[in-house]
Amino acid sequence: MAYKILIVDDEKMLTELLSSHLQDCGYETFVAEDAEQAISMLNIYPDLILLDINMPEMDGLELCKIIRNNVTSPILFLTARITEQDKVNGLQVGGDDYITKPFSLQELTARVAAHLRRDERSKCTPKIVSSQGLIVNLAERKIFYGEAELNLSNREFDIVEFLMSNANQIFDKERIYEAVWGFNAEGDSNVIKEHIRKIRNKLTEATGKEYIETVWGMGYRWKK
Repeated sequence: MAYKILIVDDEKMLTELLSSHLQDCGYETFVAEDAEQAISMLNIYPDLILLDINMPEMDGLELCKIIRNNVTSPILFLTARITEQDKVNGLQVGGDDYITKPFSLQELTARVAAHLRRDERSKCTPKIVSSQGLIVNLAERKIFYGEAELNLSNREFDIVEFLMSNANQIFDKERIYEAVWGFNAEGDSNVIKEHIRKIRNKLTEATGKEYIETVWGMGYRWKK
């Protein structure tokens, strides 16, 4: 199976060049033009990320800080910055290497291959799911928005995991109750309504966004 490489850069000509070259080298490539797109594509579980520093809205250093808690794959910065302090800053936020623009494709390919080999020897990638800026680490049962961790109860986390993993599908209270509490659980599925209310309040307070939609007469669904 080919390694998956996520290229994050707002320079379209460069991403097209890198994507084409890396595909010729046998890699599977994915391209994001900004931080928001990059976060939404973490579900592909990239084996390596090529990350530009100078991007609009959120730069590569800030994005690296946000995703590093949940992404163990190598992150290689692409940058025109060359000072020692720039390199120190990149390593401190979780980057693994620097490739200074302009660079040769031969050097890039060698760096990519070296980091993939090193990562393969110590790979232990947590399972993560992302949606509209939320990053859910299923292995550690943690939810982040940006750098902030959200405080959800175990049941609330289970409901979020179930709905988010089945985004855009509608589930009634009974189906959610069975998925979270189990088929043989003795209880009332009406507790789902109160749990959903609490989850919505916490998510809205932290993000300002609505993630769970009520479909009247049918149930709830996670908006993708």
